[in-house]
Amino acid sequence: MKASTIAPALFAATMLAMSPSDAIAGPLAVTSYDMPNGDGTAAGGSFNYWDKFYSGSGATTVDGAPLSGGKGDLTDGIVSSQPWYLVENTAGDGPYVGWYKPATANPVVTFHLAGPSTVTDIAIHLDNSNVGGVFAPQAILVDGISQAFTAPAAGTVGWVDLSGLHLTGGSHSIEFDQAFSAWTFVDEVSFNGTPGVPEPATWSLLIAGFGMSGASLRRRRRAIA
Repeated sequence: MKASTIAPALFAATMLAMSPSDAIAGPLAVTSYDMPNGDGTAAGGSFNYWDKFYSGSGATTVDGAPLSGGKGDLTDGIVSSQPWYLVENTAGDGPYVGWYKPATANPVVTFHLAGPSTVTDIAIHLDNSNVGGVFAPQAILVDGISQAFTAPAAGTVGWVDLSGLHLTGGSHSIEFDQAFSAWTFVDEVSFNGTPGVPEPATWSLLIAGFGMSGASLRRRRRAIA
């Protein structure tokens, strides 16, 4: 192969190997999430709806306390088929995390993924039992942008699917906007997409690097000639 064709060929092969379309879509690992702890009896609830066994820092038995650097109920793979009033308790170790708008308005949960990725879908399991003031949120914002969604039927629990996304990066926020004096109960959040897809800045650096390699090879060819 001639020296002048090495860089373009290498560039094309590498870009093809790193093409987002070649990445396999699937579940994306969450390494941690940050959020205000759930509320409970201190906010007028029948029980405590904390993320009690959250693995990071923060007071896990205090309503609304900031939690960071760990994981818990929202990513433990435990999905309740029953509404909150059948599975929650005063100990605060039930499957749901619940926030009460007058105490913790429109809570934001920031999820950190295992490296830069492209997120295409987010699934959220929540309670829409309509019992005790518990309703599906009236709006869900991802990275500050409101997303269209269909809530589980009134009187049930179920999944909310946020699909058709194209979110890049390693961290994403989900905000649950509640109606006045409503409770929001969530017990699982999962992400799907393609891992390891370079961000725009990374692509620019790669292109610049290959361009410099090509220029160097051309200079070497002229020197040899």
